Amino acid sequence: MSRLSGTLLCLVLAIILLSGSVPVGESAIGVNWGTISFHRLKPSTVVDLLKDNKIKRVKLFDADPGSLTALMGSGIEVMVGIPNEMLAALSSSTDASDLWVRQNVSRYVVKGGADIRYVAVGNEPFLTSYSGQFQSFVVPALLNLQQSLVKANLAGYVKLVVPCNADAYESSLPSQGAFRPELTQIMTQLVSFLNSNGSPFVVNIYPFLSLYGNSDFPQDYAFFEGSTHPVTDGSNVYNNAFDGNFDTLVAALNKLGYGQMPIVIGEVGWPTDGAIGANLTAARVFNQGLIKHVLSNKGTPLRPDAPPMDIYLFALLDEGAKSILPGNFERHWGIFSFDGQAKYALNLGLGNKLLKNAKNVEYLPSRWCVADPSKDLTNVANHLRIACSAADCTTLNYGGSCNEIGSKGNISYAFNSYYQLQMQNAQSCDFDGLGMVTFLDPSVGDCRFPVGVNDHKSSLAFRSCHRWTTIWTSILGGVWFFLML
Repeated sequence: MSRLSGTLLCLVLAIILLSGSVPVGESAIGVNWGTISFHRLKPSTVVDLLKDNKIKRVKLFDADPGSLTALMGSGIEVMVGIPNEMLAALSSSTDASDLWVRQNVSRYVVKGGADIRYVAVGNEPFLTSYSGQFQSFVVPALLNLQQSLVKANLAGYVKLVVPCNADAYESSLPSQGAFRPELTQIMTQLVSFLNSNGSPFVVNIYPFLSLYGNSDFPQDYAFFEGSTHPVTDGSNVYNNAFDGNFDTLVAALNKLGYGQMPIVIGEVGWPTDGAIGANLTAARVFNQGLIKHVLSNKGTPLRPDAPPMDIYLFALLDEGAKSILPGNFERHWGIFSFDGQAKYALNLGLGNKLLKNAKNVEYLPSRWCVADPSKDLTNVANHLRIACSAADCTTLNYGGSCNEIGSKGNISYAFNSYYQLQMQNAQSCDFDGLGMVTFLDPSVGDCRFPVGVNDHKSSLAFRSCHRWTTIWTSILGGVWFFLML
């Protein structure tokens, strides 16, 4: 970007801030592109998928060189991420922040390069379950990274943000929203920094998690079709959890003196598998309702006619190697399956009426590993334990799409998941003679037996780096399975 256009951008932002009003404009729909998967599509295939679906904004959770290289010249606006584990180093050294900016921003923001607009400094670093582990590093890291962007002449174009979980604020009614008491000081520093540098407040809102974690939560309040249990807050009535959560944040910001701060939704979505209520129908109804609601530009009771600046759907693709400690649904948030195939009909409001599937996906041969029907499967438990500790068996869980295919179907699914993970190596379907390769698709109803993607470099490299850090959570998630046999 030229210095002149950067100056104009700063001028526009200054006018907005001085006017004391929320900038009103049409919300933009983007997606989160996560890569914690055993079967990773080539980055170029994913970028083509984004372009075919006219998606102009993408949020990454790191600064993966493969992803950023593929995004160069695409015209897609990018938010790159810095993992929480890097915040300590970046907060203590400007040399470290200078190096990070050079390697992950400056090298890509060139003519014909990647259009990096935001750097997410940490991901939900104030999450309650972290017990303050990253809290003290956030603002110092921001200050160092801002200096580094200034040195690189990028501070007027690339903005620093901190994606926060909605548990950073609390209230029984939206208008009474306030940040958690232990966060008041650091949130005051954070929003002051964001305001001074023309950055929005980024928040992740998940009505599904409210429903999943509370049996008394009204189901219809999680969606956008109207609720029989609306929340009345003075003269304001809330018919969906998204608006109520959003306005709770607005009220919390207002208490700090920044009630007009622009807000971006960093993550929002609905999973399609792995739990009761996580299914294709619910995901379609929620995401389509969300998109329609946001693009209507009606805003919320506390911000009428001023919807969020941007909304990043979570997620673009399923990530079959994510930790399942929060729940088995963690691997099934994608609007596309791991191989870039649309799971359900969805109009993103970007020009296409339906999602378009990924093209030129390099699949492994159409063959599957199943339990040999002629063999005695009495002693199969140990083989299942091995298969499901390495591969993804979460759809077999209670509430999952493959939960009702019977014990022999469960065994076949586990065998096949491991077989595909091992790139269809013949020995990986042996299981002491209990497995066999078939060329007939064993999928049943909504239970899909996948075929892996033929991308040796990303899949195998990922397994070697991450298998041992995720295997124990997979074991925990598989305990239920053996109780069923």
